[in-house]
This record gives sequence, structure tokens and C-alpha cells, in this order.
Amino acid sequence: MKKKLTITSFMSMLPVWILLTLSLSQLHASSHREAPLIANDPLADNTDLYAFRSPDNPNTITILANYIPAELPYGGPNYYTFGENIRYEIHIDNDASKKGDEIIYRFEFKRVNEDPTTFFNIRLGKQNIKATYTMSRSIDGGKTWTVVLNNGIVPPNNIGPRSISSPVGMNTNYDALVSSAIMTSSTGEKVFCGPVDDPFYVDLGGIFDLGNSPRQDKKNRDGLSKYNVHTIAIQVPIATLLKAGVSPTPTSILDPNFVIGVWASASRQSTRTLGSDGKAPSYSGDWVQVSRLGMPLTNEAVIPLEMKDYWNSVTPYDDAAFYKYFYNPELSLYMDDDLYGGAVPSFGPLRIQRKSLGSFDFGYGKDGLYGLKGNSALNGTALDDKVFGTLLLPAKGSARSVDIWPVFHTGVPNVIPYQLATGKGGNPLAAGKPFINNFLPNGGDMLRLNMATPITQRNDPKFSSEGIIAAAVAGLTDPAFNTSKDIQAIPNMDGFPNGRRLEDDVTRIELQAVGGIALAAIGLWYDDFKPGDSNPVTNKLVNVLTYSTGVEKNDKTFKSSFPYMANPWGGQE
Repeated sequence: MKKKLTITSFMSMLPVWILLTLSLSQLHASSHREAPLIANDPLADNTDLYAFRSPDNPNTITILANYIPAELPYGGPNYYTFGENIRYEIHIDNDASKKGDEIIYRFEFKRVNEDPTTFFNIRLGKQNIKATYTMSRSIDGGKTWTVVLNNGIVPPNNIGPRSISSPVGMNTNYDALVSSAIMTSSTGEKVFCGPVDDPFYVDLGGIFDLGNSPRQDKKNRDGLSKYNVHTIAIQVPIATLLKAGVSPTPTSILDPNFVIGVWASASRQSTRTLGSDGKAPSYSGDWVQVSRLGMPLTNEAVIPLEMKDYWNSVTPYDDAAFYKYFYNPELSLYMDDDLYGGAVPSFGPLRIQRKSLGSFDFGYGKDGLYGLKGNSALNGTALDDKVFGTLLLPAKGSARSVDIWPVFHTGVPNVIPYQLATGKGGNPLAAGKPFINNFLPNGGDMLRLNMATPITQRNDPKFSSEGIIAAAVAGLTDPAFNTSKDIQAIPNMDGFPNGRRLEDDVTRIELQAVGGIALAAIGLWYDDFKPGDSNPVTNKLVNVLTYSTGVEKNDKTFKSSFPYMANPWGGQE
């Protein structure tokens, strides 16, 4: 029964409201100013990371690492661009047997003023704050480096029609500037670095207002509409990303050897010395990581304020201090009527299973499936200590170690119970229908992608921004898929959190995940399901599936070819 919010109970909840103010104010768009220190260094701030099979070039993987949050298109006279004295890096892990990255791409930028006698950014075909870059690659985890692209072109900001199109400006069009900046490295990667429309979409105003998303007055708004970011985009042949010795032909669409982990970072030298008389500062000392990004919203919505700067400073391979925040994510407090659910009415449709199948409690600090530890029912499953050790069922009180933990931190294996409830006959610990395998239990927070998973074309009527959730629903309800436990190419199996496509509504998906949707997909139904019922589609399940933040797409249409992101907003748009 839901608790009524009386004056007395409201007064008792005042500390909770204070807590909400502190915690939900950190739920920014994906790593846009997500930690105190990096908020003061926007040029080095990772905003988003994407990794997906290229829809028009399926033998390649596209990785997009975005930096510099909330760029105003009319931000002159000193428009944002990539920073000098910063190492921007994209890291790839393709071998779970070894700790650390196998492949790293590094980008280093230089800036010049072609006409320092003017205050304009562009005049008579010359650019100020003009950036170029060097791209280096390491295939031994950073021990040695090879320069694979020199003098890469960064297009100017889309200042306005006189600066871009007129004879007194660049005398061209912006599409031409983007095309001329798409480069090919000596090792075959396609590369683009430059300003783009921020592809992330979220109602920042609603989220900041004590979790008011969707807004109670229904006036939802994309808080990143008409803002830009700078992207580092690479398109890499799948064969380049495979670990040594793996055949380029997968054994199945869930081939475990085709799983990669991707994360991005920015590093600065440890010492900056300010110059006098207007001289530029100088830099020295060791390189120090100041920002990183893997899964979207991790540092915002999972890591608490006191740990955010530390999280940015370490690699995914040193994440042990953060495990507990995934076992019991703070957001789950506000999706439980026995705790503080009443404080966030917008999350009302998202209610965690407290008594799934009559006995399993996934509430904050509860035991989840740990009560089955040592039970023969777990034999041979991913929760059996003989299979993956204690990785997925580590201890009492770690309620979400079986769902939020693998989704964010290990990837999901194609091993019981991580298969759809289709064919399980009501037993979540039985074999079901496979639908995801991006398990890479090496390191921590990364985007994990199975490169063998088929592409869902963006013009396919079944394409969905709900990613794996849409695939799970189809696997459970569509007669084309729910009559067999065989592996099938279900649309949107290539969606978040199996990698991340530009279109994926990650805010919605992650909030639904915290609300227990992954548990339901494998047969751990919501509390209003009565064991023995033939239909698990209960009111609570429908509530979660139909939940929306009210902002479900980007403000611009994405391109159909590399680098896929829309051109940046212009200063007069």
C-alpha cells in the first residue's frame, strides 16, 4: 500500500529533500559538467561516448567521443575548440584475460591565428583559433605509439552565413567544410574532429527540479537543444578491433570473442605556470587524467558527490571503490514507496520489485537473489560461484548485483539467468531466449559492444530508441520471436546498453533499468504478478514500459553517413 504524504511525514522527509537537492542536481546530461573539478575545465570535459556498428558500413565500428559541454553557437569572439596541452584518448579493451587496454587512439591539437589583426574569428578566408591535430595509435596498451595522421583538419565553428558562405568569409558552405575535414589515417581509420550539434537529449530543467522528469505540468523541454559540442569521431574496421587470433567471421551473432569495451578520457600535465604580460601559460610534469567516460550518466547518477573527482582520475581498471554504488544505486531510493518514492512523483511509474515471484526483494540494501547462494538451483548459471566466482552475487545487501551491476560494469553474459523469459516456463533460472552478450569482466565502467550483433537500420519500422528494452519486448511478445528459444536477430539488439547508438534514449532506458525492467525481462516479474498467471504483463510492468521523460529525440536529424552527427548550430539560428 502506498504511504500517504501527510504534514507529519513531510516534515520527517525534509532531510530527504535536502539529499535530493544535492543528488539530483548532479544528474546532468551524460557527463556535462558532472564533477566539481572538471566543471572548471570545459575543454577537457568528456560529455558523451557512443559506439555502434556503422549502419552504412557494417564491417566497421563508429566511436564518437564528445567534449566541451553546452557550447553556445553564438559564443564569440573566442569560440570553443579543442584545447592545446590536452591528450584526448579513446581506449579499447578486447581481451578479458588481460587487465588494461589493447588499443588506444590519442589526439593532440594545435591552434593558430591566421589573422591576429582582427577581432573576428573568420575574415577574408582566414581563421583565428584554427585547430589542427595529430592522431597517434598504440596497439600495445600505450607502451609504444605510432603517428597515423598528421595535420588533421578541424572545421571552424558555424559562426553565421557571412562568416561561412559569403565572399568576405570562407566563401563556401558548411557541408563542404565538414566533408573536407573527414580524413583517412595511414592505418585505415576514417576520422573527423570538429564542432557538431550536441546529440544528447534530456530535459535538464526538469531533472534539476528535484527529479521532475517528466514535468508535472507536462512542459518538457530538451535542455541541450541548440547547443553544440566538439567530437572526435573514428570509424574503425572490425578486424582492427578484434583481439589477436580471432577470426573476422563470427561464430554467431552473439560471439563472445567480438565483445569490446570502449571508454574515453582527457589528460593534462600536472603543473601549469601562468605567464606574465599576457604570455600563454606553460605546462610541465606528468600527465594526469582529469576526465573519463564510458557508460552515460554513471558519474552523474550513480557516483556520489564526494567521489566524483576521484572517479574522473582513475581508469576503469581501478574501479573497486565504486562497486557498492552499483549494488545499491541511490536512484532506487526514489522508486520505492517504502522509502522516498513519494518525494519524486515523476518517478511514480518506476517501482522496483520488492516481492518478485512472492519472495525476492530488490529494494535498496536488500538481498535480491543472494538468498539462493549455495542452492543447487544456481548450478551452471552465471550466479554459480563455479562459473564466474562471486562476481554477480557477491554478498548480502547487494540487491542490484544481478542487474544494474552487469548492465553498467561487467556487461551481460549469454548465460542463465541472463536470457529472456521466453521459453523458461515461469522459472527465471531456466534456459530462455538469448538476446544480449556483451560480457567483458575486465575493468569497470565502459561501453561494451558485441560487434557481431546485426545492425537495425535507422529506417526500419521496428527501429526503436529504447534499444535492448525494445528487443526484449519483441522477444517476449512478438510471435516472430517468442515461440522459440533459438538465437534470432531481434531488432534493436544492437541498441544501448549493447554499445550506444546516437538515437538511443539512454536517460529513459537507465531510469527504467533502475526501476527493475531488466529483472522483469528475465522472468523476475513485478510484485503485482501472481505466480501461476499466464500473463506477466501486469499494470506495474506496463507502467515501466510506458514511462518517458517527455523528451524522446534529438533536436536535429542525424546524418546517414559518417560522422552521423548533425552539423553544429549556427550563430544566427
